[in-house]
Amino acid sequence: MTREELEHIIRASADITDQYEFVIIGSQSMLGTVPYPEEVFVVSMEADIYPLLAPHLADRIDGAIGEGSQFHQTYGYYAQGVGPETAVLPAGWEARLQRVQNSNTQDRIGYCLDLRDLFLAKAVAGREKDRVFCMALLLHGYVLPTALLALVADMPLDDSAQKSLRATIRRWAKALRDAGHSVAQG
Repeated sequence: MTREELEHIIRASADITDQYEFVIIGSQSMLGTVPYPEEVFVVSMEADIYPLLAPHLADRIDGAIGEGSQFHQTYGYYAQGVGPETAVLPAGWEARLQRVQNSNTQDRIGYCLDLRDLFLAKAVAGREKDRVFCMALLLHGYVLPTALLALVADMPLDDSAQKSLRATIRRWAKALRDAGHSVAQG
């Protein structure tokens, strides 16, 4: 998905829900910080989105422009209506949101996760595609291990899960360094 396609989804979501502000929490939230990232970051054709002030309207988005919809068939990308509970995020994530608002969104606002928050949410989700995405964020220098490790204490996880998350971050950074890549510490 490209930045312009994400902007289209924000605009279409606004038309469907009559809302003004949206939160994008999946991998495509990266487009808020990096409008034109490397190819590895734009392979997903879906944007996880919900209306900021009316998350219960996410079902309308899913029904109108979700997977398999006419919108999806026409444009080749789609929105997945989700809720705020979909991602596990560190305390204070709202203050780090990246704003997408322009004429292509018809001045509607899409708030995208900060790359550190996105990384941590994906690392906690723990799927293979999330591991690949997180390692690419490290490899391309979009996130630094020390900054990620500092935010782990703010994750709504018990001590054991936080310890495991720290170990995962260190393991991924080490795997990249062991493969000959330069991964900045912070």
